[in-house]
Amino acid sequence: MTPSRTLTARRITAQIQLLVLPLMLLGIAMPASVQAAEGQIVAAAKRVEQKLGMRVGLSVIDTGSGAVVAYRDDERFAMASTFKSLACAAALSGGDAVLEQTTRITKADLRPHSPVTETRVGTSLSTRELCEITLRTSDNAAANAILKVLGGPAEVTGFLRGIGDATTRLDRYEPEVNKAKPGDPRDTTTPQAMAQTLHRLLLDGALPPPARDQLEAWMAANAVAGGLLQAKLPKGWTIADRGGAGGHGTRGVVALLRPPQGAPLVIAIYMDGRKHPLMTRDAAIAEIGEAVFEEFAR
Repeated sequence: MTPSRTLTARRITAQIQLLVLPLMLLGIAMPASVQAAEGQIVAAAKRVEQKLGMRVGLSVIDTGSGAVVAYRDDERFAMASTFKSLACAAALSGGDAVLEQTTRITKADLRPHSPVTETRVGTSLSTRELCEITLRTSDNAAANAILKVLGGPAEVTGFLRGIGDATTRLDRYEPEVNKAKPGDPRDTTTPQAMAQTLHRLLLDGALPPPARDQLEAWMAANAVAGGLLQAKLPKGWTIADRGGAGGHGTRGVVALLRPPQGAPLVIAIYMDGRKHPLMTRDAAIAEIGEAVFEEFAR
């Protein structure tokens, strides 16, 4: 059951108190990212919910202060194609033994939206190449090939458990992973879990430095998320992101954002509920992203 707005507001307030109290005791000023929790970012999420009749969840981690801006961050949402970053992280954790393994692409492997692999039928691609392809273009056949090399979707879940994510789960291949039936826990995460996992992978030692840098580089080359956070990215900022879309209005984006000065931000935004046109959902996420940038670009 979706929590009432009153209960959600109370939970946000409680989170703020937990974050701010230690700082007050130490005489440290409350960081701007904590102030933002009751400001523009949550207001933007609520505005999208009211305008589109959708459910929105988000988690923004200010890695400099450790503060978190959260809204419905413990509710489950379908990952859709955002799982591809996690699958490639699992592949990177296996080192060259996994990354250099090759997969022959056949016509039977192709799935809807396989823009690169459909041109490579009859050739063999390394897992490294498959990760570059799927994180740049969201190629679904490439993503499935990576999962098969790893031993199936459950192996990604096992990898996540090993790095401290007890929430996120991957159960199916493309395109079934995108069905996003309400109440189905398969192939879901929470904004909180996804943001924390992305933080571990890209900033906090869950992967060796070369693997961590490679994952960020692959995500930074994403060419199919221009209408999401990239649409509002301030000058001088860089972004490494992965988007996803699925049934029942599902849309999401996960990202590492690096401002020209200061510590990075990690963000996860998901929405579902009504099947608005993709451009409408993209614009809604961009609107929330703009609020994030306005708060943290000050």
